[in-house]
Amino acid sequence: MVSLGIFAAGVAAGVINAVAGGGTLLTFPVLIWAGRDPIVANATNTLALWPGALAGAYALRREVAQVPRLLSWLMPAAVLGSIVGGWLLLSTPTRVFTFIVPYLVLLATVLVAAQRPLMRLLRVVEAHADAVNTASTGRAAVLFTAQLVVSVYGGYFGAGMGILMLAALGLYGLHDIHQRNGVKNLLGAATNGVAGVYFAISGMVDWRDALLLSAGAVAGGYGGASIGRRLSRRVAEGIVVAIGLSATLLLIIRARR
Repeated sequence: MVSLGIFAAGVAAGVINAVAGGGTLLTFPVLIWAGRDPIVANATNTLALWPGALAGAYALRREVAQVPRLLSWLMPAAVLGSIVGGWLLLSTPTRVFTFIVPYLVLLATVLVAAQRPLMRLLRVVEAHADAVNTASTGRAAVLFTAQLVVSVYGGYFGAGMGILMLAALGLYGLHDIHQRNGVKNLLGAATNGVAGVYFAISGMVDWRDALLLSAGAVAGGYGGASIGRRLSRRVAEGIVVAIGLSATLLLIIRARR
């Protein structure tokens, strides 16, 4: 039953990620409730959901290929940040991580809840932004720093990371939504992939759980497109926020036992 529940969580996460994003808010708490060590659960979740991020980047590879200069700045930040974040995670005592996990879940839930007004604000800002190819070195340095910070967070926990990257890229002046999503997917795949390999080498991945989640996420992602035609993005976001708030409360109660 536990294995079936983990697989089902992967399916649900794949569907949610295809429609709105925030699938980690389903899979990570399920691993915790299945009795997994929180740090192992986080490491396993990071590696398990990496194939989905890579598939998303591949689907938009043509758009991504149009901004090589941008990637030359951001990929090193993503790789470095993920290593630092992964190292910080494995350096955190389990008791401390168990205490802060509910608040990380709450932060990710807030990001999901705020992404719609945030994207509206970005559209206003973008109307006055310069194109990415004419951007100053100073702005590039700011974006590099922002990506580094986001990838540290991604290597450490990761839920809501994509929303932060979309915001940073929009403020930078990357207007095309497909390019922005493609770059976000590639940077997310790099962050999760590097952190996942680091966790695997460190022996912190439960491979059975990882395979169950990955298989479920692939199945859910494949079916997510057809489900998305019937499930609006607003409804999907509402479901994720409700799950995130519920998980936050339950994890706080669990941590205080």
